[in-house]
Amino acid sequence: MRTKVVTATLTMLALGVTAGCGGGSGDSSAAASSTGPIKVWLSNNPEEIAWGKQMVKAWNADHPDEEVTAQEIPAGKTSEEVIGAAITAGNAPCLVFNTSPAAVPQFQKQGGLVSLDQYDGGTDYIESRSGDVADQYKSPDGQYYQIPWKSNPVMIFYNKDIMKKAGIDPENPPLSTYDDFLATSRKVVDSGAADAAIWPAPTSEFFQSWFDFYPMYAAETGGQQLVEDGQATFDSDAGQGVADLWSTMYSEGLSPKEAYNGDSFADGKAAMATVGPWAISVYGDSVNWGVAPVPTSQGTAPEDTYTFSDAKNIGLYSACDHQKTAFDLLKFATSEEEDGKLLEMTGQMPLREDLAGTYPDYFKEHPEYKLFADQAGRTVEVPNVPNSIEIWQGFRDEWSSAVIFGKTSTDEALSTAADKATELAGQS
Repeated sequence: MRTKVVTATLTMLALGVTAGCGGGSGDSSAAASSTGPIKVWLSNNPEEIAWGKQMVKAWNADHPDEEVTAQEIPAGKTSEEVIGAAITAGNAPCLVFNTSPAAVPQFQKQGGLVSLDQYDGGTDYIESRSGDVADQYKSPDGQYYQIPWKSNPVMIFYNKDIMKKAGIDPENPPLSTYDDFLATSRKVVDSGAADAAIWPAPTSEFFQSWFDFYPMYAAETGGQQLVEDGQATFDSDAGQGVADLWSTMYSEGLSPKEAYNGDSFADGKAAMATVGPWAISVYGDSVNWGVAPVPTSQGTAPEDTYTFSDAKNIGLYSACDHQKTAFDLLKFATSEEEDGKLLEMTGQMPLREDLAGTYPDYFKEHPEYKLFADQAGRTVEVPNVPNSIEIWQGFRDEWSSAVIFGKTSTDEALSTAADKATELAGQS
């Protein structure tokens, strides 16, 4: 998706938002302190819907005059387009429990988000809950227009049965360095154990680079974002190394250039996948899986390896007429108790400092999630800069041309994408 906003008509047809959250025509300062009924949107993930329903029920039981009504995000090409259109139409809900950090700069530019710092204790609440990781979610003006909510730190899932069939140690496949990753991938494909070593989507959507390039770049650089201090960082030895690795994967047929209609990992077509902890419950017993950190050029100890966060956050939207209730609900929904329920019901990692220490019983009972809890403390978010989605789309276009399809050189592609990213990040 490029940063076009679909017409307001689409959203007006899809939504039926009442005055409790729509319009936004009243005094904004009055709305900031107003309490009353509100509407919120939840992700359409079944586990998150179940969590959201119980959360809302618990809130409503104690707040009869501030009743919350929840619904799934209306259908659309992407959640970002639906939310953007709702902002344009002036009928966004009060809270969206699926706000993409990449879209926050655009939503903020549209005037669709409320700064959470304006509330008494708001900044301290965000930073005490999430710790140092919260800093990645500040906007350029130094304020928070989103609360870091939950992450799915991506790692390498591998199919133990496929590895064994390829003559690779299924309990400890060599994956830590680029050379190891390539050698293991070649064995998988050359042996016929699977059609592909790993099959990331080769399509052109802006977010696809979050699951091939960005995790490995985060790992290789020890936690560097795509853009820092207004400058693109990836036209570098680290960026070139990641691009060359993936270019080799595609040129040797270890990663197909065609999109797979389904889940290549679940279907046994690929030996590996770059996924987060949500995959544990999805794959369950259907795949005999293992997990490893994403590789680096020389190999990095797991406890020092960074990756992409794949976070979804909560935004408070300016069309809301009862913003004080919305802020209070936001804190309730991200409390230690509700974060624990989110972890229990979805397997996703609340963006909370010392996650494993906060919920020791859960991780004792679910040791398969412990690696992800540890990894959640070393994640890199998309940069919160102007024109974020255009930057990622420009990067993806160059990546596709050079790395996937070999039409241009990788060094030329990185240079072109970096120049464009720096230019876009410097615009208001």
